[in-house]
Amino acid sequence: MNGNRSDRPGLLRKVIASAPRHRERAPLRIRIRRTRGRRLRQLGYAFVALVATLCAAAVVAYQLTAIPKPHPETVTQSTVFLDADGAYLGRRGPVDRQDVALSAIPRHVQEAVIAAENRSFRTDKGISPRAIARAALATLTGGDPQGGSTITQQYVKNALLSPERSLSRKAREALIAIKLDRTRSKDDILQGYLNTVYFGRGAAGIQSAARNYFGVDARQLTVAQGAALASIVNIPSYYEKAGSDPKVTAKLRDRWEWVLDAMATGGTITAQQRAAARFPAFRFYPPGETEGQRQYLIDVAAKEAAARLGITEDQLASGGYNVTTTFDLALQDSATQLVQGHPGGKDGVRVHTAVVGMVPGDGAVRLLYGGSDYARQPFNDAVSGAVEAGTALEPFGGLARAGDPLRRLVGTPAPTPLNLTSAYATLAADGAYAAPYTVARITREGRTVYRARPDVQRVLDEKEAIVAGARAGGGLKPVEAVGPAAAKLFTTGGAGGGTTRRTVWTTGYDSRLTLTVALFADRAGAKKGTTVPAQLPNKPSPVEFVAGVAEGIWEAA
Repeated sequence: MNGNRSDRPGLLRKVIASAPRHRERAPLRIRIRRTRGRRLRQLGYAFVALVATLCAAAVVAYQLTAIPKPHPETVTQSTVFLDADGAYLGRRGPVDRQDVALSAIPRHVQEAVIAAENRSFRTDKGISPRAIARAALATLTGGDPQGGSTITQQYVKNALLSPERSLSRKAREALIAIKLDRTRSKDDILQGYLNTVYFGRGAAGIQSAARNYFGVDARQLTVAQGAALASIVNIPSYYEKAGSDPKVTAKLRDRWEWVLDAMATGGTITAQQRAAARFPAFRFYPPGETEGQRQYLIDVAAKEAAARLGITEDQLASGGYNVTTTFDLALQDSATQLVQGHPGGKDGVRVHTAVVGMVPGDGAVRLLYGGSDYARQPFNDAVSGAVEAGTALEPFGGLARAGDPLRRLVGTPAPTPLNLTSAYATLAADGAYAAPYTVARITREGRTVYRARPDVQRVLDEKEAIVAGARAGGGLKPVEAVGPAAAKLFTTGGAGGGTTRRTVWTTGYDSRLTLTVALFADRAGAKKGTTVPAQLPNKPSPVEFVAGVAEGIWEAA
């Protein structure tokens, strides 16, 4: 028993010696330090592989990305109508936009836009990585949309891509912008941008913006006006009310100052130009009533221009033409003010006034007042209104040898005011009839595609012209007098007698202008959509009214 006890410690040592021995683990800090190099190398390899993959993907994406064609609406242009002196009348077309060459845009206007929108434009590669990252972060986090795109990116977005906001579209925008910057000059990109960027007031492009805000061509924009338009691009739908909304105007002025300061700091304008700049005056917005009244002129000119070019009016409207008309806008506005002095009719009687001014021996129509409100009455009284002849054509009676088209005109029981004026213009031109026309010239992209050639033919010999002139009022002489004396040189007549007059007209002429003012009335007929002649109101006196209007226009002319 004692022997057994003495063997236990040895046996225990054997058991312990034969049991598996566990190594003591090193602390975590030491283990990390031992494997840090290997782990860093693995991360480095992974990062390099990722970068290489991304670069390869970017290269492939760049190669596969084609520069798309511009949207149809960014190549569609409106047609602009101008008066004889080049003043803006209005436009026709689905989009208010006209392309202009960069050379037609003053350098200070170009630099104003660059100062407002992308000051690194001349040197960047088409994108701003910082702006792209900011926009991507905003998209991922659901934050407010971020701007800051370069001019190249804005052009890509406005003209080549959809306005969709997504990471994929933003990535495609960046790739196209880079490719565009590498394949086209900065001037080409800037020209495309300035011709497509939206300025508010319905104006797409700098040319339409210059006309809508200041009534001038882009080439005529001053430093102050150019800086104002550049400032508007930021929030066009808000700033378009500048000039009519004091709050908007004040906010735009602050941004305008900021743009000019940036231009002066960058050296694109001198200190003297900065000091001389004054905040410009804007055309009132929305347009007033006179804008609508001019649509009568545009209607007539558009129809004639399309016929001259052999195209439809829709094709004309979207063709980017400049139509220089024969109209005198200042004279037109004077006539509008004078005619609007008539109080109108009562008891369903509508009073119509038509005014036509034409150059004898040429046919150019200087004045064409067709109605007081185009929105309520698109019908043009001067061109289509039927004036009861009455005594209007008496001076031409008995002229057996009169040639066409005067002979046909004199046989008309109800000539239009335009035709009546062309008949008397024949007397002013000693028997030479000139076909009326309203389009003097049509250009497209700076090239003249049509120029008017007066259609003149002798329809009366000199003796017949003298006889007819004597019947018209004793042979009207060149008008030199002004005031009441001028009215005596007009011959006046009408249809209906005494207080039952339905039509009153007055016509006068000299070698430079033949002018007709016609006043007539109608009321709704028995059948729906028809009208019948009506008696003119006696107050004011119809004869005195047409004489006063004619005298006022003659003095203005």
